[in-house]
Amino acid sequence: MDDHHHSRRLQRKTIPFILLSVVMMPLGNVLLGKGMKGVGSLQRVTPGDLLPFVERTITSPWLWLAIACFLGFFVSYMLLLTWADYSYVQPASAFSNAIVALLSYLVLHEVVSPKRWAGIAVICLGVFIVGRSSPTSAPAPTATGKA
Repeated sequence: MDDHHHSRRLQRKTIPFILLSVVMMPLGNVLLGKGMKGVGSLQRVTPGDLLPFVERTITSPWLWLAIACFLGFFVSYMLLLTWADYSYVQPASAFSNAIVALLSYLVLHEVVSPKRWAGIAVICLGVFIVGRSSPTSAPAPTATGKA
């Protein structure tokens, strides 16, 4: 298999997992923020205040959804790092900045300024450039399994 074919096959395998990780991490963060706002702040760290706080925390469905998203991110990211170079995976996953801004706007009702959107657009352009490169610098394996 030639290097170009191997690279395209590897991209077809990595892109869905990059998209999964790009969505799962920001979604987990937004759900964590929403859950912790629902739990409320801990004013004093005394046993009388700490126990109800812990109970509210472990019974919050938002926090359990956040943990599920973080686990999904972690598994997909680990798989990505077995297939592709870190120098490909990390910049490609920077697209999550756009997801963070979008979720912050839609779910948390934050105002995202045009300047922030412009910065996010520049980041996304960089993600596009990285995404057009090969996911790995290692040569394609030969029929004997050696590069």
